[in-house]
Order: sequence, then structure tokens, then C-alpha cells
Amino acid sequence: MDTRNHTAALEDAADVEGFIAPVLEEGAALARFERLAAREARPRLRALLAVARERGLPHVLDDEILTLGAGAGGRDFALATLPAVAEVPWESLHDVPTALVTGSNGKTTTVRLIAACVEAAGWRPSAYCCTDGVFLGAQTQVSGDYSGPEGARRVMRERAARAAVIETARGGILRRGIAVAQAQVALVTNVSADHFGEYGIDDLEGLADVKLSVAGVVSGAGLLVLNADDVQLASRAPGLARRFGRSPRIGWFALDADLPALRAHRERGGATCGVRAGRLALDHRGEQHDLGAVAAMPLTVGGSAIYNIANLAGAALAAAALGVPPARIAGVLAHFGASLSDNFGRLMRFERQGVRILVDYAHNPEGLRGLLQVAEHLREGRGRLGLLLGHAGNRQDAELEALAAVAAEFHPALIVVKENEAHLRGRAPGEVPRLIHAALLRGGVARSALQMRMSELEAVHAALAWARPGDVLAMPVHATAARAAVVALLNG
Repeated sequence: MDTRNHTAALEDAADVEGFIAPVLEEGAALARFERLAAREARPRLRALLAVARERGLPHVLDDEILTLGAGAGGRDFALATLPAVAEVPWESLHDVPTALVTGSNGKTTTVRLIAACVEAAGWRPSAYCCTDGVFLGAQTQVSGDYSGPEGARRVMRERAARAAVIETARGGILRRGIAVAQAQVALVTNVSADHFGEYGIDDLEGLADVKLSVAGVVSGAGLLVLNADDVQLASRAPGLARRFGRSPRIGWFALDADLPALRAHRERGGATCGVRAGRLALDHRGEQHDLGAVAAMPLTVGGSAIYNIANLAGAALAAAALGVPPARIAGVLAHFGASLSDNFGRLMRFERQGVRILVDYAHNPEGLRGLLQVAEHLREGRGRLGLLLGHAGNRQDAELEALAAVAAEFHPALIVVKENEAHLRGRAPGEVPRLIHAALLRGGVARSALQMRMSELEAVHAALAWARPGDVLAMPVHATAARAAVVALLNG
């Protein structure tokens, strides 16, 4: 036995009297692990979870509390004093309509759309979580990034909630898994290059596998909603049965409702949603539904926000799978996005002294490209284009260069390179702006078109000072406090 290891383990032990010394020999080590596992086993917990599965009840679990059921049908039990199976009021427990949303771009918008649809169906209040916080109806319960397991648990434990919509981000899945045991719907918006080099994910294939983890919690009668225009999702969907031992039913959405893959899926009785002759067409349970003219939906900005058309199609399909009547979905899509409060921080539109301004969360190349396409649509070939450009510190240099390359494609007359001071994430102050600035110069952007500011608010003020009537400003603002300050400024 290694005396030093034994001493160190004993010092760290919470229960000195019950301490089981570590050993290096394989057989003895495995026997020790079995003894430790037996000591830590919770037979009552396992029994409760088994009955919950038999009854089709979801659960969430943390270090202190087990929750059986969800929302208005849930109940909490302290792990230290778990009841026996017979002591649980099973008949009073139930599920609520639940959807998980993941992907690289569009998650928060899609979550908010689905939440609006379920509320329109009468399931009020709904609870949802996203990168901006946890919400119960229109009320903010807590602010911050709650797109991980903590947000999911808070949503499922909201006792007033009649429905639950949960943003499930890559980081939370990789670090702590998916907190929710089951959901009627899981949706993957898309997969694009972002966050490479973290937690062993270095390419699109690996990232797609992470996003598709949500397929494993779709209930037997549920629906996995996937983007047919995304090559990674389309190519990896056939492998889900092998990965999980079963494949949930799949609903496909796309920009073109008559994409061959969608037509074939409908012929097999599958659900789809996409654009046909300028209108959003939902095919669900063998029936076709016209959800309205896409260009008239506020989120599309006259049809120019292509990525939001995809978000609308995916959200509509998910809402239908939850049981929301198509007429209610159409009503939501016809007005959602007209008010700033509908989708705070995402494609918010302002006009100030003749300058049109877009405030958004675009944070990777594909998101930025979508935002700049909307800006070009608004510019209509007149006026100038101004842009704020920055990034969080936990991105590889290649990702910063890719972001700069997209910006250069649109030839802005001004790019204010900004420090994202709330998200340095291991980088030295000024390091990310310098890398982006250098990449822009290499990409052919004139030095005279570049400014640099060391905070997001300073960058916003610099862009506003530069703009003149007829110009369009595309302003990705990422920190919650900075975004709130910018909206207050522009509303003033």
C-alpha cells in the first residue's frame, strides 16, 4: 500500500470511522469500489425512479432533492428522508407538456416561440429557461444564463407551471448531462462551428452528437424535431436507433416544405413544416395547415431573416407535437416579435434620428451572417453599414478569424471592434479585440473603417456617434447588463 496515498485519502475522508483504505491492486480496488457503491446506494431512490418510469412520470434530481412529476403536477422529496414507494401520493403527480430545445443558433428565440404557443393554447403560466434567465409567464424568476441543468430543474419545479420549455445548451450537456428525465418534444435547431476545443469536442460531427443527446429523453409517444437543411442532423439521424437502442419519431422542418426529404417523410406519415409559395405550411397527423404568409411574420423582417424562418418552422412543429392547435400557432407567429419584450436581445429593431439599428445576440459566424443579411435588406443599397464585432474569450483563434471573415464579406463602412468585458473567460483584457482587428485587416478591411473600444457600451456609443440618417447599424451585444443599458438608451 502507498502510505502517502493512504494518509492523503484519510485526511480527505468525511467519515473517518467508516474509511475504506484505497489499494492499487486491481482485484482489491474493484472490490473496494463495490463496497463504496453499496454504501452509497439509495434503494429507496432507485425504487421511486422505477415506479416513476412505469407511470410515465418525469423526474429531476440534484444533491438534495428528488422531484417527481413536473410543474403543477410535481412534488419535492428530500433525499435524506425519502419516502417508501407506498407513501408517495402517486395519483396526485403528473407531467406537464415539456419541450427541450438545443442547437448552435436560435435556441432562445425558439424557446420563447414555443412558450408563447403553449400559453396561447391556455396552458398558463408556462415556465421556460434560456440564456437570459428563468421565466414564469411574463415574470422573470431569476436572471442570468440558465441554459444548463440548474435552469431545467428550476423550470420543472415551478409549481404554478402548466407547461415547461427548456433551453439545453452544449456546455451543460457535456459537463452535467441532461437534467430532465423525459420530454414530449426535443428540438435541435442547427449545428454550426462554435466552442470547438472544449470538453473534447473539436469538430461538427462531435458537436452534432452532443446536440442529438436530447433524442434520448424523448418519450415513447413524443417527437424529435430536426432541421432537414442541416447536413449534420440529416446525416446522423439514421444512427439514433443504434445509439439509444430506439429512435423516437422524427418531425422535419426546412425552409422549403417540398424538399425531397420532407416530401418523402410526409408520404410515410411523418410531420413536417416549411415554406410553400411564401407561406408556412405545417403537415401534422396527416393534415395540412396554412400558418400564414412568412413575410408578414414580424420575426422574419419582411422575409429577410432566413434563420428566423427556420426558427418559426421548428417552433411550430414542436408546438403542434405538444398539442397546440394550429390556429393558435398561426396567431402567435402573426404577432410574435412585434414587441421588444417578445424576444428581448434578439433581432430588436430601433430607429434613432433616421438611423436603423439592430440589437442582437449573434455570437458565431452563421449567426453574424444572418444578422448582416437582415441589415443589408434594411439598407436597400442606400446609406452605410456599421457593425459591432467582438467575442467571448473561450473561443479558439480560428473561430475569431472566421467571425472576422464573415464581417469582411459584407464590406461595412465601420466596424467597431469591442471587448466583451463580461466574458473574458481566460483571455487577457484586449487580447480578443486585437486578434479580431488583425484578422479584419488581413481580410481586406481598410484600417480607416476600424475602431476599437474596450467595453460593449463604449462600442455602442462610438457607432451611434458615427452614424447618420439612412445608415444601418448591426450591433451584437452579449452581456446582459450591457444589453439592458443599450435598450434603455435607444428607447430614451
